[in-house]
Amino acid sequence: MARSSGPVFHPGHHELHGITVVVETTGARTYVGRFDNQDEHGVHLLNVAVHDGATPSPSREEFLRRSATFGVRIEHQHVLVPDGEVVRISRLDDVGAGR
Repeated sequence: MARSSGPVFHPGHHELHGITVVVETTGARTYVGRFDNQDEHGVHLLNVAVHDGATPSPSREEFLRRSATFGVRIEHQHVLVPDGEVVRISRLDDVGAGR
């Protein structure tokens, strides 16, 4: 899931530690937040915004574009996305700019 390019900000931590990421899930929700860590329980995010695909507006693409352009609109201080629900973890810079 994680890429191994670029420097690690905090040695001993996951390479995405401190990076704003997009977590795509098996359900309708997409999370954008600062990656803290990943363990046997799932992905821990800080300062998180959530897009619910069941809500038509804004679209997921618009949500990501706005988050990339204007910053994450924080709805939750901490979210744990269960490991079984995680489909993909991407850097917001990689996803938001292209959509």
